[in-house]
Amino acid sequence: MVDHPAARPDLSHRFFLQDMFSRGGPVSRDSAWAVPLILVVTGGMYLIAYFLIADEFPFNVGRDVGYRLDVWLDWLKDNLGPLFQAIKGVIVWFLISLEDMMLWFTWPASIASIALVSWLLVSFRMALFSASSLLLLATFGLWESTVETMALIIVTVTLSILIAVPLGVWASQSDRLDAVLRPILDAMQTMPSFVYLVPAIAFFSLGNTPAVLATLIYAVPPAVRLTNLGIRQLPEETLEAAESFGMSRSQMLLKVKIPLAIPTIMAGVNQTTLMALSMVVIASLVGAGGLGLDVNRALGRIEPGNGFLAGLGIVFVAIIIDRITQALTRKQQDALGSE
Repeated sequence: MVDHPAARPDLSHRFFLQDMFSRGGPVSRDSAWAVPLILVVTGGMYLIAYFLIADEFPFNVGRDVGYRLDVWLDWLKDNLGPLFQAIKGVIVWFLISLEDMMLWFTWPASIASIALVSWLLVSFRMALFSASSLLLLATFGLWESTVETMALIIVTVTLSILIAVPLGVWASQSDRLDAVLRPILDAMQTMPSFVYLVPAIAFFSLGNTPAVLATLIYAVPPAVRLTNLGIRQLPEETLEAAESFGMSRSQMLLKVKIPLAIPTIMAGVNQTTLMALSMVVIASLVGAGGLGLDVNRALGRIEPGNGFLAGLGIVFVAIIIDRITQALTRKQQDALGSE
């Protein structure tokens, strides 16, 4: 009887490293020396630093670099002051006009309108939740703060969409721009939210304007990413069918790609809105009003009950906006599915 190699039992699973090498796993024969080399180099650097170098790092240029950054920021404020004041004036006018309109509309009409929209787009139960939660906030004396928060979110999300959607569409058509934007968006999403307040305060001092801009920087990345992703992941069969009709590149983009990607774009708008709401409390640290200011004021006065009520208001507003935007996304998906 011939001992065929295929009939021999495979015992390589008993040896983990051998199995990893033979299967071409994350560790290969050529790179097996990397782990001990890293250990040797790390241990050697530790011994050198312990016996020959002081405990602190020998170079410290942080103070000089920080000073030069301060000088550069001062130069920008001195030379671009009119531009920053113009931006501030537009944002403040937009916010004040929106708040005045919502307050002029009176709280019963506003609550009824939001409940009606929730009923038409989501469900009757969502309409009851919207009406009851907003009535509860009005009962707690938080209606004006709720209006200020909603105005801040509307302005921020509007600016975010105006920036993010065109940028995402552009990135979906350019691999080079996509490669440039990816690390920038990663940094914008991972950077602590308090850091966004520093340049905003430097250029616009305190008030609603730095709060809007800091929230804008924090909320833009999801809309850019999902717009880019929605267009890039369209079915190739659909795009080939559109090309067979002789469409130009611009016609493909405006009549096929963007309409088909609207559900994904709406998901990005939903995420942008929720991220903007998550900045409400932090934005109040630089002078923004609304429910976030009520939370910070309650914390400063050690009034956890009032802080809880204001925080509950932020949760109610977030749920209402989230459900409505999700319903719009589903309607777009249903419309595309029926076609």
